[in-house]
Amino acid sequence: MIVWINGAFGAGKSTAARELIDLIPNSTLYDPEVIGGALRDLLPQKRLDEVTDYQDLPIWRRLVVDAAAGMLAEFGGVLVVPMTLLRQEYRDEIFGGLAARRIPVRHVLLHSEETILRARIAAREEPGNPDAKQRVDQWAHDHIEPYRTALHGWLTADAHVVDTSSLSPRRTAEAVAEAVLTGAAAVSAIVQTPEPTAETLAAGVLLFDEHDRVLLVDPTYKPGWEFPGGVVEPGEAPARAGMREVAEETGIRLDAVPRLLVVDWEPPRPPGYGGLRLLFDGGRLTGDDAAARVLLPGAELRGWRFATEEEAAGMLPPVRYERLRWALRARERGTVLNLEAGVPVG
Repeated sequence: MIVWINGAFGAGKSTAARELIDLIPNSTLYDPEVIGGALRDLLPQKRLDEVTDYQDLPIWRRLVVDAAAGMLAEFGGVLVVPMTLLRQEYRDEIFGGLAARRIPVRHVLLHSEETILRARIAAREEPGNPDAKQRVDQWAHDHIEPYRTALHGWLTADAHVVDTSSLSPRRTAEAVAEAVLTGAAAVSAIVQTPEPTAETLAAGVLLFDEHDRVLLVDPTYKPGWEFPGGVVEPGEAPARAGMREVAEETGIRLDAVPRLLVVDWEPPRPPGYGGLRLLFDGGRLTGDDAAARVLLPGAELRGWRFATEEEAAGMLPPVRYERLRWALRARERGTVLNLEAGVPVG
């Protein structure tokens, strides 16, 4: 299990986390900031210059999950993770990746009023170069507004809130421990199917509106948009799997078995195993209520939209866009295309 301690800079995450490992049996401190520091030494400077925060690096988000899984495999018990997460899509991606490994997350938010946060930032000591303190302080002040936005948006609805304005680090840790041990801090609702251990067969379904725009969905557990669909279960017909996934993800129940458009072999790219990816034509959602039929009943999807082929090019990862591009050509021609890594063969 992971106890993720969120909050603005100055809320007391690190000090509370150090106290918390004394209160929760068999717990270990894990600070993902260490991974951010390592990436500064590992990545080319050109890549680092492209972002202002290491959380914007997809490799950081992947390594946070991988390192957490490795530590739990090594030590077991509970990981206490003091780390600010203010962007909902990053929270979704990281918690979804943990859920894929069957690692439950209890999300706790340490909250302090803005005046207290600013006072703590000013009082913070930074050994060494005074310029370093000025840079860190400015960074902390710059993140107060994003924290305020997240606080009044998704954050308080997702996390168990502990007000630290008048609490010592020990009392804060005791409040967090009580919330975790009593279940007041519930396990995150973000879910994911287990990560594959071999090649997989996956079925996606293309659904269109009256303007022939294709329906794309935004998963909570990974970056980039996707088609409705998922992994075909053992003994399940691929087209039926696509129909099942469409119903589970969007609430739309297809009346007819969709027609196959594309068979694409996805080569293994470690840590992924690749496999066969099928795209089916689910037809056109007609009428004024087409959009109203999309319900997103599950916790795996953040949003949806109809997109033109040109718009999809900027929304889908390249490999998925190539698959879509050829599926649209197959739909126009009334044929089925065989692809390898997004390229037609035969």
